Amino acid sequence: MERQELRLSGSGGQGLILAGIILAEAALHDGKNVVQSQSYGPEARGGASKAEVIISQKEINYPKVEDCDILLSLTQVACNKYIDSLKSGGILILDSSVTIKPEREDIVVYTVPILETASESLGKPMVANIVALGSIFELTKVVSRDSLEKAVLARVPRGTEELNKQALEEGFNLIKNHKEVCYGEVC
Repeated sequence: MERQELRLSGSGGQGLILAGIILAEAALHDGKNVVQSQSYGPEARGGASKAEVIISQKEINYPKVEDCDILLSLTQVACNKYIDSLKSGGILILDSSVTIKPEREDIVVYTVPILETASESLGKPMVANIVALGSIFELTKVVSRDSLEKAVLARVPRGTEELNKQALEEGFNLIKNHKEVCYGEVC
């Protein structure tokens, strides 16, 4: 991997800004060049939210995602808004709550229950961002597992370390147990 451009999208309150920061810090632990940026609507919760992370072995000259390799969408609105930024051959990770799938046959789509796993399996909706990071890692290996775990544990509130380690593991497992859909067909 020479360069990866990732966009994590959803709504405010889902922790995607923190997830982007954690992913960027993991890349720094690995000695890679990284740029992280974010934007969100004026609402603290419920408005549109996105975090962008560019990870590269080489110098990064422009801090915005232009040719998205990985798009995570936790909401239908986010998927609709950002799907056109995902390059051909890119990976789309959709939460299972996203019911209208994009009509693109040039991308790989993973539909996984990120929000449901956080709420029901772990009993804490606020760790959906960490479940999502586990899924991104398992698909891309864009950072090392040790660096990701270190970055997560450095950023989560004290007393929640075990919960967040479990959330990360659940994210790994969502992808390991998933049937991949390639270009509109099961691979």
